[in-house]
Amino acid sequence: MTNQSRKWVRVILGAAMLWTMAGCANRQKPSAMSGEAGIASESGESRDASSTKVYLETFDNGTNGWFDVLGVEPFPPKPLTLKNGAVESCSPWWVDFNHAPPGGGYLHLIMGLMTNPHWADAAKEAAGANKFVVGGFPKDFTNARLTIRSKGELDLRGAQVCLLVQGMVGEICAGWVLTGQPIKLTKDWSVQTITAVYDPKQWTALGSRHDRTDTYGVIDLKTILSDVNINLYIVLFPLDVVPNAKIQGDPHRLRAGVDYVADESKLPKGCIMIDSVKIEFP
Repeated sequence: MTNQSRKWVRVILGAAMLWTMAGCANRQKPSAMSGEAGIASESGESRDASSTKVYLETFDNGTNGWFDVLGVEPFPPKPLTLKNGAVESCSPWWVDFNHAPPGGGYLHLIMGLMTNPHWADAAKEAAGANKFVVGGFPKDFTNARLTIRSKGELDLRGAQVCLLVQGMVGEICAGWVLTGQPIKLTKDWSVQTITAVYDPKQWTALGSRHDRTDTYGVIDLKTILSDVNINLYIVLFPLDVVPNAKIQGDPHRLRAGVDYVADESKLPKGCIMIDSVKIEFP
């Protein structure tokens, strides 16, 4: 594998986990999130090539491209936990330190989806056939509406559940988090919609930690939104990452979870479940 290929693996295959569910056997999903256009068949083929403006994943037949990560180099994907047709993720989550200050900050990667065919194929063993890529859905997320059915019991400790989009320009990967429209968790199932508007005031650039500037950086929001050519994630951001004991050196220059143990009392705790994800493109 070339150095460039290794860089792509490190960039593309980075992510984390999801919430605990009780008593949802034999439930029916609401009509608002089912029966939409652009649903791929179990074979992975799009039922209607003209209807690929609406992407829908209900997790009834697997994760279809969505994945979790191990949280260790080189950040390989792993299968998400499924329970009764929903994704479940619980703390503790891996701390993504790639964007530590002077970057935008630390985050937990809950679940991810590749938008790039090459990397969708690389993640196939863990994530299954990628319905987004197979269906030929757009990479231009400008003004796309993301609707999620979710529930959870989570002590956020200052973090929010947000959408992250990532794109590559040249050799630099740039990520933007939609912090202006967080997804609010409820104890019971609820449906919420956020819109990937081009409004820099609603987004936070992730940038890079001090020693990853050859891989990560800030590229203008308009460029990234118009071509989300790597992946998207549901994340917990920002995190209050501090060592659980006195250390030598700057904790932001060191790597949380590798060079020191982070204080878990400062990090989000609990569980999240996601039952369906719908993306409507303009």
